[in-house]
Amino acid sequence: MRLVCLSDTHLRSLESVPEGDLLIHAGDFTMNGTMPEVKTFNRWLGALPHAHKVVIAGNHDFAFEQEPALARRALTGGTYLEDELVEIGGLRIWGSPWQPRFGVWAFNLDRGEAIRAKWDLIPEHVDVLVTHGPPAGIGDQLTTGEHVGCKDLLDVVERRKPRLHVFGHIHEGHGTMARRKTTFVNASICDFAYRATNAPIVIDL
Repeated sequence: MRLVCLSDTHLRSLESVPEGDLLIHAGDFTMNGTMPEVKTFNRWLGALPHAHKVVIAGNHDFAFEQEPALARRALTGGTYLEDELVEIGGLRIWGSPWQPRFGVWAFNLDRGEAIRAKWDLIPEHVDVLVTHGPPAGIGDQLTTGEHVGCKDLLDVVERRKPRLHVFGHIHEGHGTMARRKTTFVNASICDFAYRATNAPIVIDL
């Protein structure tokens, strides 16, 4: 199955989106998280030709935290996951929007017990893990040099061993990395200045 991975598009126009069987968007598809922005994104998502589309929210996507039922109803162009599992084409996919506290954005949780409780929900035998934030030390470095990924998330990934972990959030960390049995993808499309300069990443599983 060909997976096309995106994150942090922030309503920017993409020159092209590669063809594939499954499109994954790892959050921050809006700028300010308003319902009109959700509807704009949904129109764009629905026009893409991919047979299957999986979406999680990110820290900009306030509507999914503040008005979850309304936001879910508005997102008809794909399958929205929030600490949930879906199986597509034989792949078990888990999606979760949380990240360690980062400014005053949506889906923030304190490091330690609070965020660990969310990662503990990730079941065994997950093929594809989709989170908004990165694990510690992988695609998580800011322009300041600081690493802001989540150690508790990394610990769970190393125990669960998904084949693929897709995330975004840290625009500067775009790219792929293989580690043990997992391929890690920071699929951020926007760069630090919110310009859509990074290409979608295609993974075959």
